[in-house]
Amino acid sequence: MDRNRGFFINGNWVKPQGCDQHIILNPATGEQVGTTLMANRAIVDQAVDVAEQAFPALARMSATDRSDILFRAAALIDARTDEMAHLLTLEQGKPVSDNVKEISFGAVVLRYYAEEGKRVWGSIRPASSPDVRNLVSSCPVGVAAGIVPWNYPVDLYCWKVGPALAAGCPIVMKSPHETPLAIAMVVDCLHEAGLPAGCIADLPGTGPVTGAALAEHPKVRVISATASVQAGQAILRAAAGNLKRTCLELGGHAPFIVTADAGLEEAAKAAHRRAYSNMGQICITVNRILVDRSVHREFAGLMADLANETVIGDGTDPAIGYGPVLNGSVTARTEAHIYDAVSKGGTLLAGGHRPDGAEYARGHFFRPTVIDNAPLNCLPMTEESFGPIAAIAAYDTEKEMLGIANGLEFGLAAYIYGKDLERIWGLAEELDFGAVGVNVNDTSDLQAPFGGWKMSGLGRELGPEGLESYLETKHLKMRVRRRM
Repeated sequence: MDRNRGFFINGNWVKPQGCDQHIILNPATGEQVGTTLMANRAIVDQAVDVAEQAFPALARMSATDRSDILFRAAALIDARTDEMAHLLTLEQGKPVSDNVKEISFGAVVLRYYAEEGKRVWGSIRPASSPDVRNLVSSCPVGVAAGIVPWNYPVDLYCWKVGPALAAGCPIVMKSPHETPLAIAMVVDCLHEAGLPAGCIADLPGTGPVTGAALAEHPKVRVISATASVQAGQAILRAAAGNLKRTCLELGGHAPFIVTADAGLEEAAKAAHRRAYSNMGQICITVNRILVDRSVHREFAGLMADLANETVIGDGTDPAIGYGPVLNGSVTARTEAHIYDAVSKGGTLLAGGHRPDGAEYARGHFFRPTVIDNAPLNCLPMTEESFGPIAAIAAYDTEKEMLGIANGLEFGLAAYIYGKDLERIWGLAEELDFGAVGVNVNDTSDLQAPFGGWKMSGLGRELGPEGLESYLETKHLKMRVRRRM
């Protein structure tokens, strides 16, 4: 494929003049992987106009025909997963094995919505008059827009494209300029599967330019974005101009709660994986770990040992399970959070620095970091680190623990580990989060809704709820002629 990519508009790859270009660098080596053009407002206007023209035909297409396209696209993705995963590692850094899982799940998402799109139903409702009928149906909203981040670009791309196309909405996607290459392969799969021209556009760009243009655009009727809280607030303000529907999955700051009767080794392994998978660059990563004081010291020691034993390196090496962070800004933020925590009294148990060695010199590598006795007012305990940091604090009572866990503005995901399930269930119901993992370290599931409370977002993705964002309810009230 062409690693010097442009935009996909109206069924074609185009490279218009006058657009800025971004150089894509390998996070592990610093070497150039490719380039991408950056979409400006004029490009967004062009793509939206084309999508608006394509909307009537896609909306009239049968749900079965749309389903067939998504099934064919998923099969093409499956056939190209290995190539796509290697390319994604070059541009994003995650190990190839993790990217295979990401891309494979993206194909599963397309298949899921291929089926769900055929289950959109209507009803005939009771009426106040015997010669009146109320017909209630669901219709595609119109032109959709999607904004995808760089940490799981293919997976989250499918979360938005799948339900939009299944519902009959053409979609204009702002893909991340940091990681747009594997996404281009997904776009090719959709095109080759028979998606009509104009039904998908792919425009790498920045949030303040490309994303803002989509959020403000009067012809865009629904926008789905995975972004930071600040970006989500900006999108919501811009979307108010034409009251477009919004689905916003925003920042998280997940607490991981360890009760006194938890299996400590199991809990530590789960916390370690969720804290350092993709080097903590996940919205549902473990940021703060709250541990019952009676088991605090033992658990902290297990976390430190696991962090120290973690081998990091170039994700293209099959033996590597943990790669680099994306770029220098992630490293700088990680270092700032560590400094803040330690300067306020936290204890650095593991990591806290960039690794030594020639194999790390050109990349953005950082050791998995454990901070114990983290003050509740330090940055890792109050702000999303989005880097390889796990901060631990002890609690004495369940009331104290719930106050800490629920005390921030974030409400995306939480985790709780313990053996007394009746007690744990009760505690889980008191956690103010969109999803709670009970003795599991992942809160996303294909058939369940995913999204946050409070400042972590609006709306839901995945599950049947993920389709609802792209459907509008219509009521037909009609008179019937009754036979005499």
